[in-house]
Amino acid sequence: MLNSTNFLDHVTIILHRPRFPENIGAAVRAACNMGISRLMLVSPEDCDLTRILKTATHAAADLVENMEVHSDLGAALKPFHYIVGTTARTGGQRQELKTPREMAEKLVPICTNNRVALLFGPEDRGLTNAQLRYCHAVVTVPTSNFSSLNLAQAVMILCYELMIAGDKPTDQFVPRLATRRELDGMYEHLKETFIKINFINTDNPDYWMQNIRRFFSRIGLRARDVKIIRGICRQLDWYTQRKVEEIGQLEGE
Repeated sequence: MLNSTNFLDHVTIILHRPRFPENIGAAVRAACNMGISRLMLVSPEDCDLTRILKTATHAAADLVENMEVHSDLGAALKPFHYIVGTTARTGGQRQELKTPREMAEKLVPICTNNRVALLFGPEDRGLTNAQLRYCHAVVTVPTSNFSSLNLAQAVMILCYELMIAGDKPTDQFVPRLATRRELDGMYEHLKETFIKINFINTDNPDYWMQNIRRFFSRIGLRARDVKIIRGICRQLDWYTQRKVEEIGQLEGE
């Protein structure tokens, strides 16, 4: 269980491949305005601290000084228990989208015992479908005729809604969830097992796993749930291997 009494201390803003230092600085300032003090950059195209600090302003200098920088998105997300992706595009594989307000109300009880990441993609193209597969939920900001928002604007909207949602009393309890590292291991194990028993199409297994991921994301698996599911996979692996060996023995007679 996390020890912090402020649920916002458990929230991290993650900017994946941000292009411009000024946008990073403005996003830092927005997060600081709303009481969020953790920022992570993944593969930034330009991490000029002088330019970042210029738009972050002096008040957010500590956040800039303490921000983490990673080179791989999957590795960066492994410690988090709940990940929210952002998108301006809808339809296709981007189903069950929530508004920032809907998502914020759901996140407040989750943040109490879990590390939460708010994930933002590059300014020019956003997050890909493959990157959104890391996410438990996806948010889109409702707009009028023009859907594209500046990176810092999107960060501000989500952080604002989360701060406001935290002022509302809630008696909902969400336990410690499985981390991204635990879930990724489980999904890979499930994929291998499903391929062995011909449950999913081998031509594009990641595509067929999407519904499985959505299903478990809605449930909210705990670490012990992951262990049970992987235990079932191991038993299926053992059984299918035994059957293969028995068939081989029969064919050899």
